[in-house]
Amino acid sequence: MDFAFSAEQEELRRTVRAFLADTSPESEVRRLMETPEGFDRDLWRRMGGELGLQGLAVPEEYGGAGCGPVEVGAVLEETGRALLCAPYLSSTVLATTTLLRSADEEARKRLLPGLASGELVATLALTEDSARWDAAGVALTARQSDGSWRLTGHKTFVLDGAAADIVLTVARTADDGIGVFVVDGDAAGLTRETLPTMDPTRRQARLDYHEVPAERLRTHGDGWDLVAEVLDRAAVALAAEQVGVASRALDMAVEYAKVRHQFGRPIGSFQAVKHLLADVLLEVESARAAAHFALLAAEQDDPRLPAVASLAKAFCSDACLQATGQNIQVHGGIGFTWEHPAHLYLKRAKTSQLLFGDPAYHRELLAQRIGMDAVEGAV
Repeated sequence: MDFAFSAEQEELRRTVRAFLADTSPESEVRRLMETPEGFDRDLWRRMGGELGLQGLAVPEEYGGAGCGPVEVGAVLEETGRALLCAPYLSSTVLATTTLLRSADEEARKRLLPGLASGELVATLALTEDSARWDAAGVALTARQSDGSWRLTGHKTFVLDGAAADIVLTVARTADDGIGVFVVDGDAAGLTRETLPTMDPTRRQARLDYHEVPAERLRTHGDGWDLVAEVLDRAAVALAAEQVGVASRALDMAVEYAKVRHQFGRPIGSFQAVKHLLADVLLEVESARAAAHFALLAAEQDDPRLPAVASLAKAFCSDACLQATGQNIQVHGGIGFTWEHPAHLYLKRAKTSQLLFGDPAYHRELLAQRIGMDAVEGAV
């Protein structure tokens, strides 16, 4: 299996990098961090209209390019490098994947063209106060009355939840099953509050539902099967973004080690710094291999995808945190200042480590998925 991007995918990556260099420099990232929505709607539409980035994985019949997870992963590496303030992970990965993997053709026809063009922003609301990423963490209730559904409860840590036009909400039904429901962002009874978080470049929100009208998304079997599949694919996508974050942090550290002089020579000439950077390079390249393998598994609907997704998410989370932390170590005192961007990469790394489950959670999942827990229980 060839883990490398093809020539066309490399060209896509170069195009995205050049676009983000012009539209998402550090100054723009810092400006958007302070805005109410946390991203630029006009730029979001440009990304969809000019480059077609939001529609890469959307079939042509719904207004997309008909590509797949590998192309989306190439884009995510670059958005991670630039710390792009935009709902790409929430709308293009979480929401779009949920619709594509559902059994609801009507919802796909109605929503996917707007998501692909950038006219709409959507997200998936799953976690609650327990911060669990499994079915047991779903307490928000869905009640059917007179042929319509009403949702009551709350969700928290919802990516771009305050700005989304459409909120795909995971809820528990009266028969104790799990369903996914389409909710308009301005629906009656829905209140949204932006949460203060460690990472100011990626917004999260608390959503309160008070008898909110909703439309149930048709699924193949129980709704949790769909959510679990989406979470695996989202973990793979996030792993690709983490590679981009880690790669940029390594580049920053190497660049600084070349120009910062101490005792009359660049600090990069000292053996301790060389070893530190070599260790980070090994972690970053290993993470890139893990992420690319997982993207290919998602592309090919490989039955090993659940295990591979957990492996990639756990490894890339650790590698990203190490790279961004060591970047600050190499920079020394200046790396701790607000004016330097190093802390923004560390904050993205730390919050991404927890998103969709932390490394310990995914290592436990990996053990279950490859049968190691059964082997240990038999010993």
